[in-house]
Amino acid sequence: MREEVVVREFEPEKDGERVEALERTCEVGPSGEMSLFTDLLGDPLSRVRRSPAFLMLVAETTGTRRDIVGVVRGCIKTAAVGKKPHRSPSGAKHHTPVYTKLAYLLGLRVSPAHRRMGIGLNLVQRMEDWFRSKGAEYAYMATERDNEASVRLFTGRCGYTMFRSPAILVNPVFAHHLPLQRGHRRRPAIAVVRLSPADAEAFYRLRLATTEFFPRDIDAVLHNPLSLGTFLAVPASHPVAGAAGWSGADSFLADSPESWAVLSVWNCKDVFRLEVRGAGWWQRGLAQVSRAVDRALPFLRLPSFPDIFRPFGLYLLYGIGGAGTEAAEMVRVLCRHAHNMAREGGCGVVAAEVAAEEPLRQGIPHWRRLSCAEDLWCVKRLAEDYSDGAVGDWTRAPPGKSIFVDPREF
Repeated sequence: MREEVVVREFEPEKDGERVEALERTCEVGPSGEMSLFTDLLGDPLSRVRRSPAFLMLVAETTGTRRDIVGVVRGCIKTAAVGKKPHRSPSGAKHHTPVYTKLAYLLGLRVSPAHRRMGIGLNLVQRMEDWFRSKGAEYAYMATERDNEASVRLFTGRCGYTMFRSPAILVNPVFAHHLPLQRGHRRRPAIAVVRLSPADAEAFYRLRLATTEFFPRDIDAVLHNPLSLGTFLAVPASHPVAGAAGWSGADSFLADSPESWAVLSVWNCKDVFRLEVRGAGWWQRGLAQVSRAVDRALPFLRLPSFPDIFRPFGLYLLYGIGGAGTEAAEMVRVLCRHAHNMAREGGCGVVAAEVAAEEPLRQGIPHWRRLSCAEDLWCVKRLAEDYSDGAVGDWTRAPPGKSIFVDPREF
């Protein structure tokens, strides 16, 4: 006899331990294979609670045991989905962002013993009802392209469309400090300038606001304690890097150097930890030996394998942008700066998520074996009408070269 299941809102004090138990059950990998485990550090809401609006639903059996057999999380923000031409009072032409209320669905889990019972579909539909009640026009979700069950559920039964295929680029944090630039005599020196949250907000709104998925509340993102800073790379000879210092985003962009780059760093280590389980003894041993040599002989700058077989944290690089022929090299300098921050912060890896055609991708160091070359984002239109006719049906929009990854949703 099939158990009856009800879907309700998550209650932290009542459900916390049972949700953690469910998550552990769902993350048990195939025997003999390595699997990635996520530890939410005792806070099941940690990946959504920093969004403007969020909800977590659980599916619970109605029998005497009242087991939690499913869970899903969702959050809502206002984000850019396109751009439209605009003429300023002076007659200059530029583009302004087209914003919409955008929902993100994540963390769908169903107990292995209760699958193929429609619980996952029920959780998704109930979350979509909440999205609509809050005025969201679109919902999107992310999964691995080879996760056939997830892709089949969302594109087959829930009406989602395959939308974007970003790449998650992951680089290990070595035991040694990285120099910001490698020795190239012909290449001019590059300086790294830290921007205040207010200056970073102004800069991003002027330069990246029309990028797909750019959050309208970027100020809240940059002022969050988990945002560890925004950094600008410029030629060392530029006034911004000298005594003149930063004089504002408008001033910089009006007279910017030929090449520059920018990125921000987000502390995911205090939100969740990751761990690879199922590795053989030789894989663990190789990682330990490589890091021991790196620590003992740092001047050799050997690329050591990170200790990912114990819980480790990561720093996320977001808000990546730049211009000019040397922009990719400047991004590389910023990534090295972020690596050194992560080393000081005790992280195992540094990660970035970028669009498939991101022009600055070549400047982001990463190990192929640690990265996901093709993630999958699917989208669904929830509303009957559109908030802005300049975009039309966003689900049909061609991909841009860049996306703005909201670190609150990573």
